[in-house]
Amino acid sequence: MTPTYTFDVFSSLDGFGSYGEGGDWGGYWGKQGPELLERRLAQYDGEQRLVLGANTYRQFVQLLSTSDQQPEVLDPWVTRMRNLPTTVVSGTVEEPLEWPDATVASGDAVDVVRRLKEQSDAPLRSHGSLSMNRALMAAGLVDRVQVTVFPVLTGRTGAEPIFAGAADFDLELLESTTLDGRTQELVYRPTLHR
Repeated sequence: MTPTYTFDVFSSLDGFGSYGEGGDWGGYWGKQGPELLERRLAQYDGEQRLVLGANTYRQFVQLLSTSDQQPEVLDPWVTRMRNLPTTVVSGTVEEPLEWPDATVASGDAVDVVRRLKEQSDAPLRSHGSLSMNRALMAAGLVDRVQVTVFPVLTGRTGAEPIFAGAADFDLELLESTTLDGRTQELVYRPTLHR
């Protein structure tokens, strides 16, 4: 059976995955309550493979390198995520990687993920990696889109609109969960709109 590929992303209510220069999105940091932390830890439990694009991999490495000054960066689920077997899809990142169990797969992300889905029994999950996951969605390789919507608007500082430039999709809602009374987790099955 082909493993499930989940595109997992954090979002502001207005659809941004990060903030621009001088911005302070504050989406996750400071808003991660105990229910969210427990849920994230459970979602990253068990056998699975993490798939990251080069930019997200570099951002994660940079963020985690500051963990001695910002211990909240190393939530238990982040630690678990970092220790999953990981494939970094990139033509520019070189080994050795600053990630415990990571390898680089060069080439087109669509080809790499198609190959991973053919060769792996473990579910595949990608956190962030926006442009890579938009391409994978267009190719029909994303089985689930998991959007965690934090109670923030980033109208002035928002950068990287999550679905900007993506194809049109119909979304079937599979799950909807409210965490800590303020954060929404929405899980959809995407189908290319015809």
